[in-house]
Amino acid sequence: MIKYLKKRSLPVAAQPRACADELIKSPWKYTSESGSRLMISDLLSTGRSSMEAEAQAITCASSRLDDQFLCAVRLIQEHHGKVVVTGLGKSGFVAQKLAATLCSTGTPAVFLHPVDALHGDVGVYTDGDPTILLSKSGTTLELLRLIPVLKELNSRLIGILGNRSSPLARDIDILLDASVRAEADPWNLAPTASTAVATALGDALALAVMQARKLSPGDFAQRHPAGQLGRNMRVTVRQVMHGGDQVAWTDAASSMKSVIIAMNRCPLGAACVTGEGGRLEGLITDGDLRRALEMNDDIRAVRAGDLMTTRPVTVNPDATLREALQLMEDRPSQISVLPVVEGDQCLGLVRLHDLYQTELL
Repeated sequence: MIKYLKKRSLPVAAQPRACADELIKSPWKYTSESGSRLMISDLLSTGRSSMEAEAQAITCASSRLDDQFLCAVRLIQEHHGKVVVTGLGKSGFVAQKLAATLCSTGTPAVFLHPVDALHGDVGVYTDGDPTILLSKSGTTLELLRLIPVLKELNSRLIGILGNRSSPLARDIDILLDASVRAEADPWNLAPTASTAVATALGDALALAVMQARKLSPGDFAQRHPAGQLGRNMRVTVRQVMHGGDQVAWTDAASSMKSVIIAMNRCPLGAACVTGEGGRLEGLITDGDLRRALEMNDDIRAVRAGDLMTTRPVTVNPDATLREALQLMEDRPSQISVLPVVEGDQCLGLVRLHDLYQTELL
C-alpha cells in the first residue's frame, strides 16, 4: 500500500497538461509500508519498465510461432460451426476477450466458464466444435477435468499455455506457446507479461483466421452495426454532409466582405468557390480569412480568388466516414472540412465534427 507524505491541492478545472506540469514541479514523495521512499521518477520508471517487459515478451512469443499456429488457423477456418473459448481467473478474462475478437472478425465464438461447463453448460457444444483453452500454469484443475468431456464431444483442443511441459499441454491437440521468462512486476507474481502474451497470441490467431476467410471491410462493418467504429464503416459522406442553403457558396470574383458574410450565415468553417455548372474552383477556410486580414491593411480589393486554396482535398459523397476521416487525418497537416465533389460538381461540405455525430443512421 502506498501513502501520501505530502499532498498539494490542484485546481478543479486544471487541464491534464497543467496537472502533469504541477506534479513534476511538486516535491511529492511516497512511502510504502516498509518505510522506503519513492520519488515520482521511480514510479515512471516502474511504468515504463513494465511496458517494455511485456513488449519484449510478446516479441519473443512471436518468434516462436510455427506449424502449430498454422494448424490452429486451419482447424478454425475449416470448421463451419462455432469455437468455444475457456479459461479461469485472469486467463478467463483473456479468453472472454478472444471470444469477442473472433466474433468481430468473422468466426462465431462463445466464452464458456470451465466451472459452469462441468455443471451442465457443455450443452452449448455442437459435435465437433473446437475449443481454445487458456492457462498460464497448464495445471488448472477445472480445465483438466473438462478435457475428457470435450473429447467425448469430438472437440479438437487448442491450448494457449504458459507451460509446455504441463498436464494440459500433454492432453491437447495443438499447442501455442505463451510462456514468458518472467512477469513484469518486481516479484514475478502478478499476471502481466503472461496475460499480455496470451492476449497477443489470441489476436494473432483471430486475425490470421480472418485473413484466411478473406473477410472484407463490408463484412467487418456488418459485425459492428453500432458505435463509432461501425458508424465509420457503414455510413457514407452523403448521409452526413451539408449542402444547398446550409453551405456558404461564392465565386472567385466575390469580395472578401461578401465571403465573410456568407460564412457567418452558414458557419461550417469554410466556403466553396464554384464556377460554371457548380464546378469546384477552390475552398476558403476560416484560417484563410484570418491570414488575409493579417496580411492586408485594406481588404476592399481582396477577392475570393485571392484567398482560396485552388486544389483542396475533396471527398466523394459515396465514400465511407472512415475514408473521409483518413483523408482529413492521415496527412502531415490535418484538416477539419472537406468539399464533397461528385464528377465535376461540388455538392457541399463535410466537417470532422459531422463524422463524430452520435445520431443513429
